[in-house]
Amino acid sequence: MKGILIFLVVFGLLVFVHEFGHFIVAKKCGILVREFSIGMGPKLLQIRRNPTTYTIRWLPLGGYVRLANKDDESKIDLGTTVILQLNEQKQVVRIDASESDLPIEGIPMQVTQVDLVDDLTITGYENGNEENEVTYQVARNATMIDQSKTELVIAPRDTQFQEANVWKKLATNVAGPLMNIILGFVVFMMWTFTVPGPATTTIGKVVADSPAAAAHIEAGTRIAAINGHKTMNFDEISQQIDQSKGKTLKIDLVKAGRTERVNVRPQAVKVQKQTVYQIGIQARGDERASAKAKRGWDTAVSTTGMIFNAVGGLFRHFSLNKLSGPVGIYSQTSQVSQMGFSYLLAFLAMISINLGIVNLIPIPGLDGGKFLLNLIEIVRGKAISEDHEAMVELVGFGLLLVLIIAVTGNDIYRYFIK
Repeated sequence: MKGILIFLVVFGLLVFVHEFGHFIVAKKCGILVREFSIGMGPKLLQIRRNPTTYTIRWLPLGGYVRLANKDDESKIDLGTTVILQLNEQKQVVRIDASESDLPIEGIPMQVTQVDLVDDLTITGYENGNEENEVTYQVARNATMIDQSKTELVIAPRDTQFQEANVWKKLATNVAGPLMNIILGFVVFMMWTFTVPGPATTTIGKVVADSPAAAAHIEAGTRIAAINGHKTMNFDEISQQIDQSKGKTLKIDLVKAGRTERVNVRPQAVKVQKQTVYQIGIQARGDERASAKAKRGWDTAVSTTGMIFNAVGGLFRHFSLNKLSGPVGIYSQTSQVSQMGFSYLLAFLAMISINLGIVNLIPIPGLDGGKFLLNLIEIVRGKAISEDHEAMVELVGFGLLLVLIIAVTGNDIYRYFIK
C-alpha cells in the first residue's frame, strides 16, 4: 500500500507540473483554458474559478488541460431544452444543457438557434411558448453545464487555441515538457542538501584492519597522487584503486603541509555479486552550501545529457526494454521508496527530466510533434491545413497508443511475471 501511495504522489506530481506548464503559458498568451484536470475518467470533484474549471477524476493516472478550440466549442443541439440564467443586464450568464432532473433556476428555453462562438446569441421558445421566438445575448464569460454535468466557460473564437499566433502556440506546446525538466533541476537541488556533501580527496575515515590501516594512513590526510597521477576528486581515487586489480599502489599523502609516499595493496571485495578492489577509506564530505549546490546542478546537467544520449540510442537500437510506462514507473518507485527519502528525490528528478525530454521527441501525438508542426508553420509562413494536421495527429496517436500497450505489456512481464 505504501508503494502505491508513493507512486500516486510521484506520478501525480509529474502530471500536475507538466499540465501546469501548458496551463500557465496558455493563460499568459490569452488562450482560454476551459478545464484543468488531474486524473482521467468520471469526475470526482469540480471547482470553478473563472474562467477555468478544475476537476479531479477517479482514475489517478494522467491528466489534461482542455484548451478552447474549434473542436471543443460549446455545442447545443437544436430542439434541446435548456435553462438560462440571466444577469441584471438580461445577458445569459449560465446555460444548463445537462437535461438533469435537478436543473438550475432560470428560464426554460427550447433552442432554435445558437452561436456561442461569434455572435454570442441564443434563440428559442421560452416556457414552451412556440408562438414567439426570443433572442438573448450571451456574456463572454458565460458558463454551460454539459450532459456530463461538467460546467465550463464558453469559448468565443478569439480565445481559441488555433486563433493564437504561431509563437504563442509554440510556447504553449513546449511549456509542459519544459516544466518537467525544470522540476527535475529543482528536485536535484533539493536532493543535494539531503545527503552528505560531495566527496573530497581528504580521507574522512579509515576502516580498521584494512590495507589503509596497515599502511598507517590516518583520517584528515589528503591523497595528492596515485602512481604519480594527480588526483582531482575522489571518483578518480576510487577508479584507480579498482583498476589496480590488487596490484600495489604508490600513494602520495599530504598532511599538515608534509608529503609522504606509502605503498598499499588493495584487497578484493564482493559488492552486489561483483568483485571490486578497495583499501578501506571513506572520503570527507565538503559540507559547504556552495559545494552542495554545485553538485546538485552538475548532477542535473549530467543526467539531462545521459537521457538525451539514451533517447538517441533508442532510435539507433530500438528495444521495449529501454522504455517504461506507468507499470514500470510504479515498480521502480516502489523499489526506490524502500531505499530512503534521498533516493526517492533523486529518482523523481531523473524521471521528471526523462518525461520532459521524451515528450519533446518530434512524434505526432507528443508535445514534440506539435512543436514540429509549429516550426513548419513558421518556415512556411502559414499554418498546415487543419485536415492534414488532424490526419497526422490521428496517425501519431494511433501509433503512440500501440506503443503504450506494448510497453505496458512488456513492463508487466518484466516486473511481475519474469
